[in-house]
Amino acid sequence: MKTQTELFQRLNEIGVETSTVDHTAVFTVEEAKAARGNLTGAHSKNLFLKDKKKQLWLVVCLEDRVINMKDLRHKIGAGNLSFGQPDLLVEVLGVEPGSVTPFALINDDDVRVRVVLDEEMMSSEMLNFHPLINTRTTQIAPGDLLTFIRSCGHAPDIVAL
Repeated sequence: MKTQTELFQRLNEIGVETSTVDHTAVFTVEEAKAARGNLTGAHSKNLFLKDKKKQLWLVVCLEDRVINMKDLRHKIGAGNLSFGQPDLLVEVLGVEPGSVTPFALINDDDVRVRVVLDEEMMSSEMLNFHPLINTRTTQIAPGDLLTFIRSCGHAPDIVAL
């Protein structure tokens, strides 16, 4: 699995600028809100999901977005959805629960995960995600996030959630 150093090297290689801040470890949206201080830009909730057909999904949406799994599955064309198990998360994306991030797609060499990005989130000026660990937050422009995701071999779907 790739390290933060390798992640930042990849971002640099593809011409993507980011800025990163350190903070206490966070495991929930509420903890992240308390720890981030005045960090501007959209903040996210990242859901690692699996459907009944064993298709894996990474759904990245605004942190306060209420997600109804039944509605979501219809919007993204999935079977019945459930959360992916922690061991599967580590195996496929190389991160622990609490550190789920679109940056973890750097570890999905077999392109097993389908990526769904919240349309409203993608209209934000800047986005914030953990850089493979939940003690840091990295800010990136939406267009640069798409560049990164595509550099990992994924074709993200932008969906109105």
